[in-house]
Amino acid sequence: MEALEYDPTDWNTQIQPYETYAWLRENAPVYHNEKMNFWALSRFDDVWDAHLDFDTFSSAWGQTLEKTSMPLPMMISTDPPKHTRIRQLVSKVFTPRRIGELEPTVRRITVERLEHLEHGDQIDLFECLASVMPMDVISAMLGIPEEDREHVRKQTNLFMHRESNSLEIPEIAQSAMGQILEYFVGFIKERQARPKDDLISALIGAELRDVDSGEMTKLSFDELLGFCLLLGSAGHETTARFICNSAVTLFQHPDQRAEMATNPDVRDNAVEELLRIDPPSQVQGRWTTKPWTRHGVTIPEDVRVLLLTGAAHRDERQFEDPDRFDIHRQLDRTVHFGAGHHFCIGKTLARQECRIAFEELLGRFPDYEVDVANLEWSHNNNVRGYAKVPIRL
Repeated sequence: MEALEYDPTDWNTQIQPYETYAWLRENAPVYHNEKMNFWALSRFDDVWDAHLDFDTFSSAWGQTLEKTSMPLPMMISTDPPKHTRIRQLVSKVFTPRRIGELEPTVRRITVERLEHLEHGDQIDLFECLASVMPMDVISAMLGIPEEDREHVRKQTNLFMHRESNSLEIPEIAQSAMGQILEYFVGFIKERQARPKDDLISALIGAELRDVDSGEMTKLSFDELLGFCLLLGSAGHETTARFICNSAVTLFQHPDQRAEMATNPDVRDNAVEELLRIDPPSQVQGRWTTKPWTRHGVTIPEDVRVLLLTGAAHRDERQFEDPDRFDIHRQLDRTVHFGAGHHFCIGKTLARQECRIAFEELLGRFPDYEVDVANLEWSHNNNVRGYAKVPIRL
């Protein structure tokens, strides 16, 4: 079979990646792109093992294809022990209980976005619900004032924008990043001066005893800023694309959509299968700290390695008939939220938001129709999903 080139910055590959992933799994499970100078792992067990081996596969140079020194100490771009300290401090207040208590807020926001709609209405699901609901939830949780939320959402969407076949961060994204950082700097300073009953105030006050010195430690200003940026981008962008991707998948499988609409018992498992079949986060970047050998191929030290979640989730070695969507599929291991030290801290919230989004959407409009011919894809190297989902309710 003729060799394929895997280029994650190519929009055609982004839109239809699964044939390429299948070729990689069978022919080049340890793939090397010499021109772009990166390696990629596509089989489930290899991706799983790399997630767990943080000593070899470092997160310190970010999750994107290019090697970048992160300007802020973001939890997602650190390794233990620095990662452990930040995660422990964040976990003291970003708890499953706090997320569980958010459910009425998530449902209220979702209902507010849908209650004015009627059967036959035509909407863009991204703008009507999928993008605004997650950002509203995160904003409510952090304590961002309602009048600022649309600005934060739009700038967050813009700073994730990329151009096809390019590793450069476009000017529009750089400008948006500057505006988001400027906003969060002022926001954190305001809460430091006048704390409230919200997540950012709780993070500012969170303390942890250092195991070496015995002294109490808090999140630094830059660590607080990094967490706001992470929650505002990863927590919003991935969930928005996930809801859009899932709406299309369910439309393409009407029998399973009908069962999800009428049977509450299948909804949690359906969310997991939706995450497996078409995850928004398809690629996680790492940087090697030493050589690593698998399948007779050695990845050298000090190179970029891409862990291909989207490929791993279609690996028949792990999942029977992996290209088939099945909301009853019993899932053992998955990597749609990572694994090991970087197991996504926002996983509970993302699952909750998607479940509630479809409970409310399908409860009102169980037979919605997607205008497949006019779907539009987002321009983003790191999160795969739709930027526009035209729907007739």
